Amino acid sequence: MDFDLPESARVVRDGVAAVGSRYGLEYWDRCDAEQRWPEAVWRDLIEGGWLALAVPEEYGGAGHGLLELVVAAEAFSASGAGVAGGFFYLLTPAFGALTIARHGTEEQKRALLPGLAAGEFEGCFAITEADTGSNAMNIRTRAVRDGDDFVVTGKKIWVSGVERTRYMMLVTRTTPATEATPRTSGFTVLLVDVEEAVAKGTLTYEPIPKLGNNTIASSAVFLNEVRVPAENVIGKVDEGFAVLWEIMNPERIIVAGSAVGAAELALKIASGYAGNRAPFGKPIGAYQGIAFPLAQIKAQVELARLMTYKAAWLWDQHQPCGTEANIAKLAAADAAWQATDRTLQTYGGMGYSLEYPVARLFRDARLTKSIPVAEELILAHIAQHELGLPRSY
Repeated sequence: MDFDLPESARVVRDGVAAVGSRYGLEYWDRCDAEQRWPEAVWRDLIEGGWLALAVPEEYGGAGHGLLELVVAAEAFSASGAGVAGGFFYLLTPAFGALTIARHGTEEQKRALLPGLAAGEFEGCFAITEADTGSNAMNIRTRAVRDGDDFVVTGKKIWVSGVERTRYMMLVTRTTPATEATPRTSGFTVLLVDVEEAVAKGTLTYEPIPKLGNNTIASSAVFLNEVRVPAENVIGKVDEGFAVLWEIMNPERIIVAGSAVGAAELALKIASGYAGNRAPFGKPIGAYQGIAFPLAQIKAQVELARLMTYKAAWLWDQHQPCGTEANIAKLAAADAAWQATDRTLQTYGGMGYSLEYPVARLFRDARLTKSIPVAEELILAHIAQHELGLPRSY
């Protein structure tokens, strides 16, 4: 697929793939089984500069955009990580560096981007709440101005990486929903110093037991009068929705890239097994009942990849990309799910064994159909905004 990629993206793809290939499936299987962060490969990516891609050069990074982050997530996921690899390019490179590079003040950029580029600290993102789910309009976490600070109280769930992070991008209400006009106003994005708040006892978190993606913890976060300096506002007070979309669209696009990489990994595993397994005298991959479903999924993966690249390119060009981001995520998530499901089926009964990586890839790929946005909401968006159908929610 080199024909539509700039040289910078090809260099990133090959470099990240080379790092990932030094670890492979067995390493990720062990980390998943032990529920531990893959620290060794994380350090290798930092030392190679592969996590500083979106940091402008003047702050110590490579000066690339979202397209390079997406290609990195895809290559890393395909190297053995599966969908879990996408979180390497979401938490700090996207939620941290990409957002601050585009929306931070000059003071924020100077203070934070060099450290993010060097891997000195990490980031995460907190928006979802138990009672609101995908309806961000109804979030209740409240930030009240008190002198030079905001005082924040509330609860967030499904915050990945908070146990490792220094700074958390936190979406709050600074004007109650009943008073906000239009309804997308009244939101403010704050940069919370997690280490400081934990030390003061105003921020606590509790890991959520989950089905898969066990190399990174996802937690419920409790905020009890956390003080955040007003200088830590990202964007403008009460106008955080503009920043929010600039976080969520890249999130969907990077997840799509990771899902494409996971699908390619699954197809590679399935094809290798089908080309060698011969219980009836010839490889089972010679039978159309095995070969055709895999070929069909390969076509899906290529189409999803093109839409993912298109969405990333549009974001880098500061053009609207909401529909493209949604379609990319929808198509890539389905491709990853179909690929891992078919890989399990190709392995037969052995696909259910933890001796092979198939079960891990299968569990993790299912997550992409629900996060960072459920596919039902994507379909509702397409129906309303692309087909002109009445609003459903």
